[in-house]
Amino acid sequence: METNRYFLELAYKGTRYHGWQVQQNAHSVQAELENALSTLLSKPTSIVGSGRTDTGVHAVQQFAHFDAMEELSEPEFLKKLNGILPKDIAVYSLKRVKNEAHTRFDAIWRSYVYRVILRKDPFEQHAAWTMYKMPNVDLMNKAAALMLGHEDFQCFSKVHTEVNNFNCKIKEAYWEQNGALLLFHITANRFLRGMVRAIVGTLMEVGHEKISLDDFRQILESKNRNAAKASAPAKGLYLCRITYPEDLYL
Repeated sequence: METNRYFLELAYKGTRYHGWQVQQNAHSVQAELENALSTLLSKPTSIVGSGRTDTGVHAVQQFAHFDAMEELSEPEFLKKLNGILPKDIAVYSLKRVKNEAHTRFDAIWRSYVYRVILRKDPFEQHAAWTMYKMPNVDLMNKAAALMLGHEDFQCFSKVHTEVNNFNCKIKEAYWEQNGALLLFHITANRFLRGMVRAIVGTLMEVGHEKISLDDFRQILESKNRNAAKASAPAKGLYLCRITYPEDLYL
């Protein structure tokens, strides 16, 4: 009997989890979702996510695909699944897709936002990086613009990662200020492990004028993670948008 493939849209607060991916002796978002789906569908059900997020990183929009024998009704299925999932994971939509559709390989663009709060804030302390000294946003945007024409981002990748290459195409990268919040937006076709947090941490060094724009350019060209600066805290990072071709959906 032919199976049906579905894309599931979800969001999660990553504070309690050791990232997205299932791993031994660690609490993961993927494991929670697979357990809930297996319970609801009354059979072991595995999922494939659009990408991994690291320990403590959040997702405003994440996608995962899975296969089911039956045709599923979106409103009823989402209500039941949300009832099983913990409060820090929510599912938003369920869409039937072509059987060859793949949440990871078919994604065209992925977007992250990083949140920095410039004052003590009881509502943001677990949701953003608290910083009391205002950085030079103009300098940080000039440094961010240098990445748009660059391809190899090994300098911002965690070491010992199993990837064939370190090439990424960054579509946009910029900072904006919204009151006491600083938001860093970045969109690329793919991201390396730890890449966005390493970029943010290094851009902050530019913003606080501890390194120059020329220093940042040399870091980009170094292909050496030790040349870049310390990573920003995980709690400020959010996977926020994933773009797919429209013709995947049935």
